[in-house]
Amino acid sequence: MLIDGAMYGGKCACGKEHAMETRAAVIERGALDQFEEYMSAYGPAGRRCALYGGNSYEAAAGKRPKAEQEIILNPKGLHADEKATAAVLSRMEPQTEILIAVGGGTIHDIARFCACERGIAFVSVPTAASVDGFCSKVAAMTWRGFKKTIPAAAPALVVADTDIIKKAPARLVKSGIGDILAKYTALADWKISSLLTGEALCPKIYDMVKAAADAAVAGVPGIIAGEGGAYENVMYALLLSGLAMQLHGSSRPASGAEHHISHLIEEEPAMLKAAFPAMHGEKAGVGAVLAAAEYHRLAEVQDISALTGEYSPLPSEEIRRFFGGELAEAILRENSADCLRAVSRRRLIECWPEIRSMVAEIPSAEELSRILEGLCAKRGPEDIGIAASRLPDLLDYSPFVRNRLTLMRLRRMIKV
Repeated sequence: MLIDGAMYGGKCACGKEHAMETRAAVIERGALDQFEEYMSAYGPAGRRCALYGGNSYEAAAGKRPKAEQEIILNPKGLHADEKATAAVLSRMEPQTEILIAVGGGTIHDIARFCACERGIAFVSVPTAASVDGFCSKVAAMTWRGFKKTIPAAAPALVVADTDIIKKAPARLVKSGIGDILAKYTALADWKISSLLTGEALCPKIYDMVKAAADAAVAGVPGIIAGEGGAYENVMYALLLSGLAMQLHGSSRPASGAEHHISHLIEEEPAMLKAAFPAMHGEKAGVGAVLAAAEYHRLAEVQDISALTGEYSPLPSEEIRRFFGGELAEAILRENSADCLRAVSRRRLIECWPEIRSMVAEIPSAEELSRILEGLCAKRGPEDIGIAASRLPDLLDYSPFVRNRLTLMRLRRMIKV
């Protein structure tokens, strides 16, 4: 399967000119056997450095792309943070012109950040269908303990070899499907914000992300059965979602309240500690189940006029108590221009019938949970190390990790 980047960029019916930097994405068996041919046809030319984690170095044995330099990071305790990026930038030869990421989401975020810092080309070689960010132009980083997305390099070329991807631990593709299921609530949040505040929403990009989510769901039975073609479908869904983020210029089309739940857990606030670590897609999938349950609960109310209030300032002391220390101050800075201020009580009441219709398009929490259960994947807070008793904290404090309007954030104005 070849995804031609030229089909997506350019002038759009929404009135904007969308930039597409990824020339092509290849998803097929044995794709790495033709890596040089794909580089000649679609990739950049120049001196190469290949970046691996220890696990991906072994996974790509016998198929590793040719490169003048190889950097192999220890996978133990590896995160996309200032420590990892500093290590790569200090070790990368100054004459490097192309950085090739060979691995999963963490290696890709480190690589795309470093490529952007150096102003060099970036090429993606996923070794697992674990996340949707391979084609993204932003890096999901943990910076001084605070989860944030940072502008970074988009890949000029993606080469996804399904022979390698299928051999990855089953937990990785389950994580990828969890990340894609999260798109249903993310898209609803985007539509709701557009309705209430006029935030720009491109129908083409919206449809791309919806198609990605539907493709992943369609591929689940094949993943359960171990069919090779199903991995191609899931990888297609992940790449399509990343291309949509690239076109939009941010993670907005693919990240809403469910990802804020994931990011909250990853930030490890003072009052919320996971008993054990979970993968990003696992947390996003659980976040999607929790957000869907809460959204459908809210949408059961037909008339909210007696249940809404005007905007109230940020609960600064609560935020300091819950997040603690420097993280709390970073959260307060992130929310200093609180996006909820743009929503009036009157507008929220007027738009409530349409909001209920938008929520109705989200699969129920039970549907999402059944999909994850069929995969033997994580589907509840306790599966990702969070006690069920902390569910109210996940819902109440997760909106503060990103100053982005979601229905979860609107709960501050709705008492149901």
